[in-house]
Amino acid sequence: MTIMRRFRTLLWVAMAANSLPAGASADERLVAPAGLTVDRTVVVMRHGVRPPTKAQPMPEGVARDPWPRWPVAPGWLTPHGAAAVEAIASADRAAFLETRLLPAHACPTHIALLADSDQRTIATARSYADGLAPGCALSIEHLAQDTPDPLFDQIDGGHAPLDPARAQAAVAAAVGPGGIAAIEARMRPLLARLDQVLCGRAASATRCGIAREPTTIAPATERGRPKLRGALDRASTAAQILLLEYADGKPAADVGWGRVTADEITAFGAFHALEFAMLARPPYLAARNMAGLSPRIIGWLADASPDAPTLAMIAGHDTNIANLAGLLGLHWRVPGIAVDDPVPGGAILIERLSDAAGNHFIRAAYRAQSLDELRAGTARALYRQRLPIAGCTARGIPGLCTLDAFAAKLNG
Repeated sequence: MTIMRRFRTLLWVAMAANSLPAGASADERLVAPAGLTVDRTVVVMRHGVRPPTKAQPMPEGVARDPWPRWPVAPGWLTPHGAAAVEAIASADRAAFLETRLLPAHACPTHIALLADSDQRTIATARSYADGLAPGCALSIEHLAQDTPDPLFDQIDGGHAPLDPARAQAAVAAAVGPGGIAAIEARMRPLLARLDQVLCGRAASATRCGIAREPTTIAPATERGRPKLRGALDRASTAAQILLLEYADGKPAADVGWGRVTADEITAFGAFHALEFAMLARPPYLAARNMAGLSPRIIGWLADASPDAPTLAMIAGHDTNIANLAGLLGLHWRVPGIAVDDPVPGGAILIERLSDAAGNHFIRAAYRAQSLDELRAGTARALYRQRLPIAGCTARGIPGLCTLDAFAAKLNG
């Protein structure tokens, strides 16, 4: 078996539980079933492409060579990232015009935009607004930049205190038999290849790299989420940095120091998705961390006033995407991206559908640019996949929730 075939096999074995539903097609149109009309949509979106969040991306000794430079401060949305977000917003605009959630010849008035207080999320919301409604001065709700917003992180800081025993049980169930050591053993070949990217061919003969650090999970406290430590934690961070380098359009020599291919970036993404599968998707943890955003989402979908927004967008983080996906049981596979890995600029779409009697139903989809389109800064062939909400059936349609059932899922 070749190295790349072994990587692909490992990727699918590690993420087998997160495969797409049988028969799903990524290019099917998101049309409404007979007798229903889409009349509200909430877009829960990850910010666009950014540099690492620290000037020294990883601890000294993890990589042999200096990390590449970026055109903006650590953690900020890059110019390329802003252009890619604007491109995906333009594509969303075409879809929302088709469903009449946006007016064709005027600036939208029934719209809400909410962003976390980081520069990258505020700038993502602004780029999205520019692509969604060109020439319109849409307002964006957010706190002052860099002022912590508990809406987006309810666990850390104690806004939604955890029961440490329940949190530990949720993580243990997600990790599965054999514990974290068994997962690390399965991922060992991929860890070894990642060390070769970080350190060159001399990785096995030096202290450079990450594979030697045993993985542990620091337990949750009442005011803090569980944390991954060691090799798999470092691998998740390194994998994301490599993806961001590629997605920002950097020259090949500046993507993994010229030692990584696009296929390997896809394979390494399994580390990032795996961290979320263990620590962000478990419903108990997800519901607690979403305790700030869930009421906003439910409120927008349930609001019966004539001024209620028909379209709302939240610019948040990969953790928020993983939390929401865990609560709804959503899984996706974007071209060039590991299974279930939240894509920069990718979003979960929550659509409200109504019948003639005024009954409301909820369905979900995931839409994102492929890795190649992120690198190009285009959105000509979006991945736009309808995803069944786990445990819901309404009007005889599997994966369709009543509004009440959807609210119950978000509330845990």
